[in-house]
Amino acid sequence: MNGNISLNHIGIIMDGNGRWALKQGKNRVYGHTEGVKNLKNILEISIELGIKYLTVYAFSTENWKRPKSEVDALMFLFKEYLLNEVNNLNKNGIKIVFSGRKNGLNDSLIKLMDDIEEKLKYNDKITLNIAFNYGGRAEIVDAVNKIIKETDKKIIDEEDIQNHLYQSNIPDPELIIRTSGEFRISNFLLWQIAYSEFYITDKYWPEFNKEEFMKAISSYNKRERKFGGLKI
Repeated sequence: MNGNISLNHIGIIMDGNGRWALKQGKNRVYGHTEGVKNLKNILEISIELGIKYLTVYAFSTENWKRPKSEVDALMFLFKEYLLNEVNNLNKNGIKIVFSGRKNGLNDSLIKLMDDIEEKLKYNDKITLNIAFNYGGRAEIVDAVNKIIKETDKKIIDEEDIQNHLYQSNIPDPELIIRTSGEFRISNFLLWQIAYSEFYITDKYWPEFNKEEFMKAISSYNKRERKFGGLKI
């Protein structure tokens, strides 16, 4: 790992694809296509830096409200990414897991997601956690419902919820990056980001390059994390 980087897990809200495309005189789908390409770049850089977990917000439970044509395009791009990249991901030791609800997704996409998780499950260079059809509130609700279904507990504690999250074995992110200059969490990892550091950039996701990524990490390295306590 380079320098004093001590990051284990980064979460990214990949925002601004559509707005970036419109500024280029293109349609919004073009922006999403370029956003997929940029994910590959940032994933490669993350491996170079020794980051072990990268969680990306690909499609939220609220994104279904977008025009059907855009939703269909996002579904197509997601499926194409998985189909086209699976061998390259495997070659580079990348494990993929998915966070989110399966209901609403078509059966062929669900099968593809399950097959890819199985194929890449022993890779250990980095884990790419794709939050797809994901909502932070939905995740907490689903965790509580799992506890109700699987146990007879009358009182639920934090450990119970933690153990029933979509990816309970992934540590909480130290850093959350949001592109496009928006100061919102947007229902992303609500449980896991209790003590995460935040970095907001005006850059849209397709233009968030290595230089910008390193700025975010540099900003993180200058901060003092106290987790509600005091450093003596």
